[in-house]
Amino acid sequence: MREHARSVTRFRPCIDLHAGKVKQIVGGTLRDHGSGPVENHVSEHPPEWFAETFQTHRLTGGHIIQLGPGNEHAARAALAAWPGGMQLGGGINPDNAATWLEAGASHVIVTSCLFDSSGHFLPEVLERLVSAVGREKLVIDLSCRRSERGWTVAMNRWQTLTNLDVTPATLGQLAPFCAEFLIHAADVEGLQRGIDRDLVALLGSWGKLPLTYAGGAATWDDLHAIDTLSHGKLDVTIGSALDLFGGKGFTLAELIEWNGRK
Repeated sequence: MREHARSVTRFRPCIDLHAGKVKQIVGGTLRDHGSGPVENHVSEHPPEWFAETFQTHRLTGGHIIQLGPGNEHAARAALAAWPGGMQLGGGINPDNAATWLEAGASHVIVTSCLFDSSGHFLPEVLERLVSAVGREKLVIDLSCRRSERGWTVAMNRWQTLTNLDVTPATLGQLAPFCAEFLIHAADVEGLQRGIDRDLVALLGSWGKLPLTYAGGAATWDDLHAIDTLSHGKLDVTIGSALDLFGGKGFTLAELIEWNGRK
């Protein structure tokens, strides 16, 4: 497999949708039942406003994530605002993946459908997805939580640990079936207390396909650490710390300048 050539970490934008609104939440607080998640920010802007903003500044490679039900209309509005400009994840399966590409997604992002209800990996479902849309349109989300085995992929909005661990061997096993990987560090997602440096270093040591990391980036020290620890082979999504989402760690203008450096 050809080594991924990128040598500079790049900021990629995100639009997280919960209950039809653009929000930044603490990832580990998502639940199917009981009280709602801890919210860092609920935007007054509709999702298409964010898509148009990212398009204006040519911030490519970002993603829209549907966090649970009730987000389809909002997701379609964002995709229509920038056709082919952003990836789409949340509720994707072999039966609807092509429909979301037709709605304007550049790629579809998958996690939970790759596992049964007990968290066992289903390679035949991955093969069906590749047959439905092609590996070049598929992003595998290996969002994970720390476990006694290191880092373990978590599904169902990061509530259920699976039998798949995030390791170089796992990345190598799955790489022939996708164009990219997306990895949320769910234990630090939305907390703005710093990145998972060990996970960043592990992902950067592999570097054979494009990878995007999300989780905990709060300061410029975090961004520089991602760039250094991954040898520039890991892109980053910044949510709660971004001024666009009420944060104080980064401004969008600064990150646009960061992306434009040589």
